Amino acid sequence: MLPDRGPRAFVVASSGVSTANTVFALFALVALGSPRTGVLVALEETGVPHVLPVLLASVAIAAAAGFVLVVVLGDRYLAVVGRVDTTVVCLAVLCFLAVLVAAFTGTVGLVVFAASTVVGLVPGRFGSRRMSCMGVLLVPLAL
Repeated sequence: MLPDRGPRAFVVASSGVSTANTVFALFALVALGSPRTGVLVALEETGVPHVLPVLLASVAIAAAAGFVLVVVLGDRYLAVVGRVDTTVVCLAVLCFLAVLVAAFTGTVGLVVFAASTVVGLVPGRFGSRRMSCMGVLLVPLAL
C-alpha cells in the first residue's frame, strides 16, 4: 500500500493532472481541429479561434490563479471539508449521478454507469491511487 501523503499531496496531484490534461487537449484541438474534452467542446461552440499561444496563456493564467487560491484558501477549505462525512457525500453524489444518467440515457446508460463504477472501485481495492490511473485519459486524448 502507498503511504498517505495527506490532503496537500492530493490537491497538488489532482491539479497537476488536470492542468496537463488541459494542455494536451489544447494541443489536440489545434492539431486535429476536434475537441477531446467537454470543456473544449463548449469552447469550440463559442467560436474561439484556435490560436495555441493565446489558449496556452489562458491555461497558464488560470493555473497561476488556482495556485494562489489554494495557497490563500486551501487550509481553511480543507478544515471545512475535513469535517464532512465522506460516506454521506459519496452516497448522495452516487444517487444524484444515477438519477441524471437514468434521465438522460435510460437503462443502457445505467448499465454503463454501473460498470464504470465497478472499474472505479478497482484501484482502491488494490491500494493504488485513482489519480495515478488518470493517465489513461491521455492516450485516448492523443489518439
